[in-house]
Amino acid sequence: MRIPLIALLSGVLVSTLLAGTAGAAVSTGELAPVPTGKTALTANPIYKTGRLEPDACPEQPVYNDDLETAETYLSFALDCLNEGWEYQFSKTKLPFSKPKFVITTRIGVQTGCGKFPKGAQAVYCSLNKKITFYLDKGILSQATELFLLQTLAHEYGHHVQQLSGILPTVFKRKYKNDKQYLPELRKVELQAECLSGAFIGSIWRSLGRRESDFRYVLNAAYSTASHGTTKSIAYWVTRGFQQESPGACNTFSAPKSRVT
Repeated sequence: MRIPLIALLSGVLVSTLLAGTAGAAVSTGELAPVPTGKTALTANPIYKTGRLEPDACPEQPVYNDDLETAETYLSFALDCLNEGWEYQFSKTKLPFSKPKFVITTRIGVQTGCGKFPKGAQAVYCSLNKKITFYLDKGILSQATELFLLQTLAHEYGHHVQQLSGILPTVFKRKYKNDKQYLPELRKVELQAECLSGAFIGSIWRSLGRRESDFRYVLNAAYSTASHGTTKSIAYWVTRGFQQESPGACNTFSAPKSRVT
């Protein structure tokens, strides 16, 4: 789940990641088995695929407070994400499928994993492999910033985790209480932040953006128990951005001090 990046956009912040398994995979040739257990978390094949190599992905025109251009912007960004990650998965021979994608202008709509929660900007449901993106007045008021792209790339990071066996492994484990569960959830969320940074870094030269645009997103990160401190979020987004590779995003092998 991606909560609003700007504190003033936040309603009641929620910290639930919706998980499950389903969906047909699209790939050709002989497929490798999806990893499970510790291997899925700490030695996942997706970590070994090197830098992302999507084609240039110039941003579509978007205007503040304009729903139509924001919808078009997200549609084109999703195409770039699909292209980049499909090629990345082809290196692993793991099954790949594109996520479903729905834009909503109201909370409470069905996502496949329950109703869209108040306080969220976007959610990923792996029961139906669907991203639901909430275009409210808050994010539309800053549509020209990187928030649309980074939020979508974060949710797509959860899709990458689902396809590569990371999410199924985390959520099959039994947890006695939140003290055991929250640290694992935090690693999931920080990894999705890093994967978003890796994608943005890989297409950065085609965006025509300034470094200050990226820094603005980092400075607006909002800390929660499940997503980590602002310092941790900034570290993982920046790490992915600089290395442009999912190999930078192994939060499950990171020191505790980096996943707080």
